Amino acid sequence: MASSKILVTFFSHSGNTKVIAKKIQQLTGGDMFEIKTIKSYPEDYYKTTEVAKEEKRQNVRPELANKLDDISSYEVIFLGYPNWWGTMPMAVFTFLESYDFSGKTIVPFCTHEGSGMGNSERDIKKLCPNAEVLSGIAIRGSNVNRADKDLAGWLMRLGFIS
Repeated sequence: MASSKILVTFFSHSGNTKVIAKKIQQLTGGDMFEIKTIKSYPEDYYKTTEVAKEEKRQNVRPELANKLDDISSYEVIFLGYPNWWGTMPMAVFTFLESYDFSGKTIVPFCTHEGSGMGNSERDIKKLCPNAEVLSGIAIRGSNVNRADKDLAGWLMRLGFIS
């Protein structure tokens, strides 16, 4: 796994998931890609949670502001997101439905404030049935700056670093 072509892709609203993505990128040497939406979410946390809840309820697929030119050269995709209402933000659903992940390995990671991975791993498997989805890691948002040891241990267990 350590020699695989790696992409670290993520959606981050508050910046916590971006911190974790950068740490994973530094440890694995993968390329980085940030998932961004055309319509931005409110700055206010509570307003964002209401928008996110409504998007999930209506099964919305927010339009993305950027695209990867080519995903075919990547074997491993680390996929990061905050846990919103028990799963990934709907923008991550849009991302996963925009590419063919057949034969690829997806490694989820999320930030949360108590809800862990929620249903996100199951949702990824449903959206990408021809990909291998490895066991993810959930990092509490308030702990992102102290997560180095946990991340390194997780990446070692999965065989990405030694």
